[in-house]
Amino acid sequence: MTHKKNNDSTFSDKFWENKPLEKLNFKEWEALCDGCGKCCLNKIEDEETGQVFLTRIACRLFNDETCLCSDYKKRHEHVPECVKLTPCTIKQNAYWLPSTCAYKLLYEKKPLPAWHPLLTGQKETTHGSGVSVRGSTISEKSVNEDDWENYIITDPK
Repeated sequence: MTHKKNNDSTFSDKFWENKPLEKLNFKEWEALCDGCGKCCLNKIEDEETGQVFLTRIACRLFNDETCLCSDYKKRHEHVPECVKLTPCTIKQNAYWLPSTCAYKLLYEKKPLPAWHPLLTGQKETTHGSGVSVRGSTISEKSVNEDDWENYIITDPK
């Protein structure tokens, strides 16, 4: 769910503390994304254990320098398998979301991390805290899917 943010540095109220996910408006929902880029990484799921492994192989639309989707609004036209995360789909997708993901944290009734842009008012705190994948990915266009296991990484936290 990496995308361009609006220019608002903060919201006037801490809506995420008072509203359930299903009551958030579109702007509030999108603001929860910290821009880490981890949801844009290709994953490998062990069919026997269900364990999900992150790779440093990013979606073909992911821009490694900006840590954003290059065509967020039309991403599903280009990448049909891209998950559209919504309050209705969070339950079936929470298991693979990064441990630092605001959508997952709020779904699990946990607080946002101190570095989250909604708390700091600065988008760069995600990158400065070391949780983003900016500058460390390679495009899926350049790696054969049979070789993905060679690119497994630990979840940056």
